[in-house]
Amino acid sequence: MSSSRYALVTYVRPPVGQFVEKLRRELHPVTAHMAAHLTILPPRALRGTEEAALEFLEEACSRVVPFDIELGEVETFLPTTPTVFIQVTRAAYRMRELHDQLSANGLHCDEEWPYVPHLTIVKTALDQQARDASVIARERWSQFQGSRLIHVDELMFVRENCDAWQDVAPVPLGRSLLSSRP
Repeated sequence: MSSSRYALVTYVRPPVGQFVEKLRRELHPVTAHMAAHLTILPPRALRGTEEAALEFLEEACSRVVPFDIELGEVETFLPTTPTVFIQVTRAAYRMRELHDQLSANGLHCDEEWPYVPHLTIVKTALDQQARDASVIARERWSQFQGSRLIHVDELMFVRENCDAWQDVAPVPLGRSLLSSRP
């Protein structure tokens, strides 16, 4: 059993990913290093080995058909937590199903909050910072001219390493990597 924390995300490509990363740098530069992503499994300790968790993910995800989600409006999780995010509107149920399916075996944990599919813009230290950031984020997002669709066809298993997240392995949807492992 590992003492590290792990998560499962899908990185958000341009134009939305680039937009969110630029906005994050402006609103909360301390988190500017974070790549834009949608979280499938929030951070957790493993109940088993990293290799066993990855094998489970590869096998389970090989049966999941890639899908598209659409982003909605900017919201916050205030007063629960000072987080500003963009809602997942269309196909949010697919992300919830994937979350529920993969939160099993060595990846199961009792999560602190109910799972809500979203794209985090910033998580601040104070509620007022989040309120201020949400006003700017709403204005910028309303002016965004690119597509709000995101194609989800690959997940990334990540490990926390000294206050940063490190990619462990990509996990494609709809096909297996098991046959390519040594």
